[in-house]
Amino acid sequence: MKTDAYEKVKTARSNFRPTSVDYIHHIFDVFLELHGDRKFADDGAVVAGIAMLADKPVTVVAIEKGHSIKERMARSFGAPQPEGYRKALRLMKQAEKFKRPVICFIDTSGAYCGIGAEERGQGAAIAENLMEMMTLKTPVISIFVGEGGSGGALALAVADRVWMLENAVYSVISPEGCASILWKDSGRADEAAEVLKLTAQDSLNNGFIEKVISEENIDEEPFYKMIKEDLINELKVLGSKPLDELLEERYRKFRKVGQK
Repeated sequence: MKTDAYEKVKTARSNFRPTSVDYIHHIFDVFLELHGDRKFADDGAVVAGIAMLADKPVTVVAIEKGHSIKERMARSFGAPQPEGYRKALRLMKQAEKFKRPVICFIDTSGAYCGIGAEERGQGAAIAENLMEMMTLKTPVISIFVGEGGSGGALALAVADRVWMLENAVYSVISPEGCASILWKDSGRADEAAEVLKLTAQDSLNNGFIEKVISEENIDEEPFYKMIKEDLINELKVLGSKPLDELLEERYRKFRKVGQK
C-alpha cells in the first residue's frame, strides 16, 4: 500500500496539474517575457519576465514543465540548465536595480544533469543564485506549485517567504533515487517518501516554509484569486520593512533551519 507521502508525490507530478505558466496567466494582469542569460542561450525550462500585480510592477521567475509532450521536451521537462539559472539571476538583479519585488514559481524534479550542463557550470550557477538571493535588496516570495527537487528547486527558493501548495513536495532527492541509494531498490520509493519528510506539512513543521496553500478549487478562478490576494497582501508587509531589517530577517530565517 502506497503511503500518503508518495501519493502526494504522484499528485505533484500529475500531467493534469496546473504548471507555472498557468499561474502567471491567471494571477498577473500583464506579463512580458524576457529571454536569455547574455552568456550562452535561452533556457525554455525557465520562464521569466516583468508583470503587473495590482498596478505594481514585479519580476516573475518560474520553472515550467509544459503540458504536452512537445512542450515538455522543449522545456527539458522542467529541468533547468545553467543558462536558465543565470537568466533567473539576471532578472532578479534587474528587479533589485529597479526596486521590483520578485515572485518565483517552482516546479522541477531537479536541475538538468546532462554533460553539457555540467560543462557550462551547473553547480556554480546554482551556488551563485543561492548566494545572491540571500542578499538581494528587494522582497522575494517563492511558491512551490508541484515538485521541488534538490538544488534545482532551492536555487529559486532563498526567499523572504516560501509557500507550498498542499500537494507540492520539497526534497533533497526523489523518493526513487533515495530508495535506489539506501536500499538498492527503487521499488521502495513509497517508504523513502515517508522518510524524506517531503510534504508541504512536513516542510511547514520543520520551518522550511511559512505557509501551506489549500488546493480547493485548484485551477479555477477562485483558487488563483486567493493566491493573487495573498501575494498582494504579503508584498505590502514585506515592502513596508526597512531594507536592512528585511535582509536580516531573511538571513536569520535560513540560519535557524534545522535547529531544535
